[in-house]
Amino acid sequence: MNPLPDFIATLGLTSVWTYLALFLAASLLMIWRLEALLDHGLEGTALGTLVMPYCSGLGNLLFVAIIAARRGPAQEVLTNCVVNNVTNLTLVLGLPAILWGLNLRPAAAQARKGGKAAGGKKAAGADTAQRLRRHDLQLTLIAALFFGGVTWVLGRDRQIDRNDGLVLMGLFFFWQSFQVVDVLKHNVRERRSFGPLFYFDILVVLAGAYGLYVSIDWIVAWLAARPAGLISAQHLGWVTGGLMVLPNALLAFYYGARGRADIVYASQVGDGHICIPLCLGLSALLQPLPVPPIFDLSFAILCGAALIHLLSITFAGGLPRWMGWPLLAAWAWFAGTGLLG
Repeated sequence: MNPLPDFIATLGLTSVWTYLALFLAASLLMIWRLEALLDHGLEGTALGTLVMPYCSGLGNLLFVAIIAARRGPAQEVLTNCVVNNVTNLTLVLGLPAILWGLNLRPAAAQARKGGKAAGGKKAAGADTAQRLRRHDLQLTLIAALFFGGVTWVLGRDRQIDRNDGLVLMGLFFFWQSFQVVDVLKHNVRERRSFGPLFYFDILVVLAGAYGLYVSIDWIVAWLAARPAGLISAQHLGWVTGGLMVLPNALLAFYYGARGRADIVYASQVGDGHICIPLCLGLSALLQPLPVPPIFDLSFAILCGAALIHLLSITFAGGLPRWMGWPLLAAWAWFAGTGLLG
């Protein structure tokens, strides 16, 4: 029994627009409390790589559970994940780069480049923290390249089976254990701990997760009842993958406008680790995943975009504005091939 859909029905509000609004409201609720986590024991890249990915990627995890419960087509899980990840690394990072730029250079380095002096222990400490965030992002992008490459190799036989799923799940838990230890080490160095409000925010995020589950479950059932058309069961993975990009886009635009390129980057790249390998590995354990026609193109663009971001961060201190346009073009090629090809 699920009381929320029944309550919505009693109000006479059962429609796709109601459940889209619920999906966005639940996502915004989680983003609101994620902002508070900055003051409750998590900062910068730690927030982006450990907490935000679970929240922005939660819809994808729920989609795996819903498809399994409804005995839906497992191939749509793979499509959902690659649509989400490719869009994150191309469109969702490309647009903020064009609008605001994604500059990760330390403030002192930027001041020296502009001919201004930047001194003091406070400035030096901020620069050191910014450099450490850049290194964290570089490591995260290397992991994304590794996970993408391993998944592509596992899918060369046109199926990701249960043994492949075990490999992907093992990779995910090894990576997450590394991230947890890194966050705990940071808190020990900074003499910080998780206060009571941290756990309150986690409970609020779980409430948002319930809203996400209800909305996604209803939307999947609604799409299943539409046999043909662009927005229908024929494109279940595409439609749901695009829908689940919306929370990621909200994060990217919100923190991009605030000049927090580190969180913009970490949240989008970290979200990829939830889809690949966690969602794919979990789904493959439940039932083998047939490889969709866009599999090879998806992972070529995915790994290519991750490499571009890695090189940009390493040699340009972030993503130059002009580089956003090729990323948008790559997304248009991907979407056109997948939907129209």
